[in-house]
Amino acid sequence: MGPKQALPVSEKVAMDIEGKRAVIVGGGSGLAKASAELLAKCGARVAILDLPGSAGAAVAADIGAAAAFIPCDILDHEGTESAVHDAARLLGGIDIAANVAGGGGGSPRRTIDATGPYPLERFRHTIEANIVASFNLSRLEALHMAKATPNADGERGVIINTSSIAAFGGPVGMVGYAAAKAGVAGLSQTMARDLAPYGIRVMAIAPSMFDTGILKDLDDGQKAALLTETLFPKRMGLPSDFALLVKAIIENPMLNGGTIRLDAGTRRAVKDDLGDQLF
Repeated sequence: MGPKQALPVSEKVAMDIEGKRAVIVGGGSGLAKASAELLAKCGARVAILDLPGSAGAAVAADIGAAAAFIPCDILDHEGTESAVHDAARLLGGIDIAANVAGGGGGSPRRTIDATGPYPLERFRHTIEANIVASFNLSRLEALHMAKATPNADGERGVIINTSSIAAFGGPVGMVGYAAAKAGVAGLSQTMARDLAPYGIRVMAIAPSMFDTGILKDLDDGQKAALLTETLFPKRMGLPSDFALLVKAIIENPMLNGGTIRLDAGTRRAVKDDLGDQLF
C-alpha cells in the first residue's frame, strides 16, 4: 500500500461510531467494560477480549447481539494473535481498538531496600503486561484496520492504549509501573507516525485514581487520602469518565499521537512513605 493520497475534506469527517467494529481488551470489568457498553450504545459492534475466567462473557451477554466475548490472555502472545484475528473475523474487520488491560506491578518497593534489589522478574513482568502487550495488540489490530475502506478524511481506524499519570512522575516504590506506563505513552506517539500513511490514529489515555480494581474496595477515608493532590472534582474517577474520553478520541480526527491525562488536575508531589524499608 502506497502513501495515503490527500482526499477532499467534507463537512463531517469525524469517525461515526454507528456500525463500526470495535475490539475492547479488558472489557470484562472496569474502564474497558464501561467503554464497551458506551460504544455499543452508540451503535458499534463490540468484541470483548479478556481472560477466560473474567466476566467478559457476562458483559457481552448483557450488551446483547452487538457484543461477543473472545477469551484472551495478553501475556500469551500467540494466543493474543489468534484472539485478535478471531475478533476481526467475527466483526468483519476492525475500526476501533481500546487496549485497557495491563498490570500494576504489585505493592510499592524501592529499587533497593533492606531485602536487596528490586526483583528483575517482577520488573520484567510489568513491562510485558504493559509495553509488550500494548505493542503486540496494536500491531495486530492495525493490520486489520489497514484493510478498511477510508472515510472522507482518509481515516481507517483508531487505536487507544492505556498509560497512567505515573508515566509523568510515579510515586516512590513504583519504578516498574512508571517505566511501563511511560513506555506505553512513548510507543503510542511513535506508532501514530508509523501508521499515518494508512490513515490510522493512535492515542493513549493516562488515568489517575479510578474507582476500579483494588481502589474500589478502599473506604471513604482511604480514598480521600489519595485525593489530596487532586484539584476538582475531589473524587475517584469513574469508569464512565474513561469511556467518555474513549468516545471523544474516536470521534475527533485531530486527536493523534498524544497522551491525554484523565486526572482531575492531579499533580503528584514527591512523597516517601517507604522510609522504613531503607537499610
